[in-house]
Amino acid sequence: MRGSQWWKRQLSEGRCHYCRGEFPPRDLTMDHIVPVARGGHSRRGNVVPCCKDCNNQKQSMMPVEWSDYLESMGHQDSE
Repeated sequence: MRGSQWWKRQLSEGRCHYCRGEFPPRDLTMDHIVPVARGGHSRRGNVVPCCKDCNNQKQSMMPVEWSDYLESMGHQDSE
């Protein structure tokens, strides 16, 4: 999937799916919205470009857990 044209287009936007920060494409990672460790798959609907900070913080959280975490940290727009 990393070598696909679809993924290259996702990276070319240079934006983290979670914090919406702008990054050079080489600094973005592939994050699974539903983590593989929790039953997620490496498919288009489940992978997003993500900055390293968000990826490290999210770890294997499910979307609702990530949203709750962001709210607890005082983030208004918790994707």
